[in-house]
Formats: sequence, structure tokens, C-alpha cells
Amino acid sequence: MQKVELLSPAGNFEKLKIALAYGADAVYAGVSHFSLRLRSGKEFTYESFEEAIQYTHSLGKKLYVTVNGFPFNSQIALLEKHIERVAKMNPDAFIVAAPGVIKLVKKIAPHIPIHLSTQANVLSYLDAEVYYDLGVSRIIAAREVSLKDLEQIKAKLPKLEIEIFVHGSMCFAYSGRCLISSLQSGRVSNRGSCANDCRFPYTLYAQNEESGTLFKIEESEEGTHIMNAKDLNLSSHVKDILDSGIIDSLKIEGRTKSAYYVGLTTKTYRQAIDDYYINAFDASKYTKELDTTKNRGFSEGYLVNRPYEKQDTQNLQDSISEGTHQVIAQVNEDGKTCLCKDKISLHVSYELVLPLLGGNVVETSNEIGTIEQIDGVWMMMFNALKTEAGKSYEEIHSGNTNAIVLPSKLPAFTFLRAKIKG
Repeated sequence: MQKVELLSPAGNFEKLKIALAYGADAVYAGVSHFSLRLRSGKEFTYESFEEAIQYTHSLGKKLYVTVNGFPFNSQIALLEKHIERVAKMNPDAFIVAAPGVIKLVKKIAPHIPIHLSTQANVLSYLDAEVYYDLGVSRIIAAREVSLKDLEQIKAKLPKLEIEIFVHGSMCFAYSGRCLISSLQSGRVSNRGSCANDCRFPYTLYAQNEESGTLFKIEESEEGTHIMNAKDLNLSSHVKDILDSGIIDSLKIEGRTKSAYYVGLTTKTYRQAIDDYYINAFDASKYTKELDTTKNRGFSEGYLVNRPYEKQDTQNLQDSISEGTHQVIAQVNEDGKTCLCKDKISLHVSYELVLPLLGGNVVETSNEIGTIEQIDGVWMMMFNALKTEAGKSYEEIHSGNTNAIVLPSKLPAFTFLRAKIKG
């Protein structure tokens, strides 16, 4: 039996390495303005992107390139050059949204598979068949589609791979087809520069057209974040999804999210998938871990429930992302030092979140600190806060860019975290 693929976001080279270290089978990333994530696209140059593909392949894993924007006529010549240049790097697939770009990729790089972006809104086997006939080997299903509908698509097109989002930010608009950002700030959401206007608070008014009277609608207990969607979390349904036998890839949203988010969500879904295949699936375990990440509240979205069956997809109170834990520090790639992400204090125990790749942890006790396992959880405490140059601190706050020496070597990209609520 072939295991389902776990696909994680790679907003920059470091996050790509973290996703792979924490258990991703594949990552998706983009370079330049042809990706729908301009902010993450700018993290890669062509040179570093080629290096990232080589690094991913060296681990026996895959990298899919996002070219899922909707180009203007004036951009097509530049897009052709972009596809040609990236194709020479031998990525494992192009993620494309527009039919015209599909034809362009087939012309320029016929040897590279094409995955259809969720932006294409595939909801039925009729639409899926059209794209399949164009040469698409995988569809990333619209977030509004149900598992039952996907089963029908697979029955009609058994050779077509199906990928679904299982975690991450949700858009209040239909498959991201939103113009609010364009209207308010000129930032076009479907060309990669969405300003997330749906997360803002709004004051509502009602106007009597006959008299011209304008009434302000006062804020109620529900608040005025009327368009703010909760985050998707299908971890408790991984078993149902895999039982269907028709899903080829589980995708995590988040190229602009934090490094901790990338690592923690990847590790949690990796565990859920692996547990499923050994009949040890435990939904409560995955839910508890994912609650540690910053989120706007979680929803199961529309895959297992129709919109009218479970109307809990909106967070009307606020758009602030909160989690049960705070990331304190991140271990550098050398494994010998860490960088502060919040506040590091002496003689305080911090939990270690360890990647799946990168070596073992050794119990340690010395003048720098202690590393020990307590009830199955690895903990670390600093007895001294020192830089490699020997400078000492009583306490370190975020913004301090000095690398702090660890009591002993830890796997690269290990996180130190502390519980803050719950």
C-alpha cells in the first residue's frame, strides 16, 4: 500500500529545511511574482531556489513550484522565460491555475507534471475531466468540495491524483475569488498580493434610500469581524480521509506562517498519517499539539460537512491568532546555539520540540544548563546565558540576534517552547 503524501509549505529556504526535517514528503514553493504568495516568493532568488530543489532531492523528497497566479497580457513574455528557467532546475511539478498557463507549461516543459491549483475551483468530475484532458496529472481540490464528491471524481478519473488542504488559513470568499483587497488597497489577491482585508474589523451602516438617513449599526456581542474565517484543521478526520482510499496528498497551507507553525503542523500530520497505517490513530493527540500554534480558532471546513450542516467557520470576535504555547527560541542549523524568539530566562524549564531528522538528544547537566527527559518529554533549562564570544546575560529578549550557546548539541531547528494558557 502506498502511503498518502504529506505536502508542506516552504516560504523560504529555512522553512523548506524545517518542513523536510519534521516529516514532509514534499514541499511547495515559488519564486517571483508568478506565485500567489508574493511575500514568500521574494524569499527565494533563482539561485537559492535551484539550491533548494537540489537539497530537497538529496533527501529523496519532492518540490512543487507554484506558478498559480493569473497573468496579464503584459506579463506573458516574462512568464514564458520564468517557466523555462525554473524547468531547467527539474522541479517535480508545476502548480498552475489558469488554463492558458497549463498550455504554456506543456509547450515549454512537457516532461514536468502539472498540478492544478485550488484557485481553479474544481468541484465536479466534469471540470476535472477538462483539466485532465489538458494534461493535468493532479488536482488540488477546491476547499468547498466534499469527500463524497471527490470519490465520484476519482471513480470517473482513476488515474487523476487528488490533493486536498487539511490545515491552514481559510478565505471567506469562494476558493479565494475575492476583490476586497483590490478595491480597498489596489492589492490584487489573485495575483499574489492580498492584504487580508477580510481580517479587519468593520463598522456597519444601514441607509434609508428614501430619506437619505444613515444609521450606524452598533457592535453586538458577535463583534464586527464579519468576514474573518477560522483556520482549517482536519487532523481529527485524517482516518476518514485515508479510509476513502482516493486522496493522494494532504496539504498544509502556510508559506507566510512562522517556522514553528511549519515544523509543528508537519510533525503532527506526519504522526497522524503514520499512526493510521499502524492502526494507532488518536485524534485527541493531534488536536492538542495543533492547539499550540497561533490560530484564529479552528474549523473542519467543508470536506466532511456541508456548509449548512455546521456553521462554525467564522470567528466574529477578532482576528488575533493565539495558541496555547509561546515559542521561546529556535536552535540554529549548527545545533550548538539558538536564537531567542520571545524571552529566555535562567533556571526556567522549556519544552523541546524535536524534528524527526537530525540526530539524537543526550541527557546533559553542566554549567550552561540541563537537558533531561521528564515523563517522556524532553526539557531544557539554562544555568547560564552566554554567546559564543563569551558575553553573559541574565535574560534575553526577542530581537537579540546573538547566538546563545546550548548545554549540548541538539538537532537543527529544534524549538524551545513554554505553555502560556490552557
